[in-house]
Amino acid sequence: MNKQLRRFYVILLLLSMAIGAQAQRKNARYVDYINTYKDLAIQHMKNYKIPASITLAQGLLESGAGSSELARKSNNHFGIKCGGSWRGPSVRHNDDAPNECFRAYKHAEESYKDHSVFLTSGARYAFLFKLDIADYKAWAHGLKKAGYATDPSYANRLITIIENYELYKHDKQGVYTKRQIRKNPWLLNPHQVYLANGLAYIVARDGDTFQDLGKEFSISWRSLVSYNDLHKDYTLVDGDIIYLKAKKKKADKKYPVYIVKDGDSMHTISQKYGVRMKNLYKMNRKDGEYIPQIGDRLRLR
Repeated sequence: MNKQLRRFYVILLLLSMAIGAQAQRKNARYVDYINTYKDLAIQHMKNYKIPASITLAQGLLESGAGSSELARKSNNHFGIKCGGSWRGPSVRHNDDAPNECFRAYKHAEESYKDHSVFLTSGARYAFLFKLDIADYKAWAHGLKKAGYATDPSYANRLITIIENYELYKHDKQGVYTKRQIRKNPWLLNPHQVYLANGLAYIVARDGDTFQDLGKEFSISWRSLVSYNDLHKDYTLVDGDIIYLKAKKKKADKKYPVYIVKDGDSMHTISQKYGVRMKNLYKMNRKDGEYIPQIGDRLRLR
């Protein structure tokens, strides 16, 4: 065997060993988790402008690739604690302190959506959305700075996961073509998502339509009309509160009653507190003809 051929085989052997070693370093459970949730993370990146690499890395880290007790029993993949505004199911778990309250979900998909809503609606995370969506390092350090986790190495751990599993490749799918932008102009300026009464909502802007909002949030536009006690021919105006889920039967415990102010209507009160119109009328023993007057005392729960 001549020297050139021998050198070729040596190089080939070394390459095979390197590829094999790299494959061994990749945790099979992590790879399965990524394959399961990458499409969901990419879709949320398009809707909420959070890098898919960051969402996946946080899910992997916080849930142990779906193997943690919180993930297995409560579908909580991001370690999100209850907080003062949470009114959904919860579970007790030891973390920074014993017996802390964590959010619980029926499905992992709910956890992913709540993670996106949690970041987009939290004032302390607002600065993150000024960062380049492809700059996963800045996002990782920003999450640590904002106090998402107490672990001092949190940012570096996220970055390591992203680079070891090449999660940054998924962020490229958040770049839109000119044709996509022409068809969906909201892609360049998505609506901020807020929370009221444990429900996600957005504030409409001039020119918004139910059809466009439905496309942005992957919700039937007819459902949006129904969720907000409106009719299909209603024209959205700047400042309208639009819920992305059906409103609740009563308001948060913090708001048992409401004193009517100038300019209020049953609908504006219903939207402000996330209460269904029919339940608002029923709680106050009013019919559809009732028009609230300044000073009226209305029950919200």
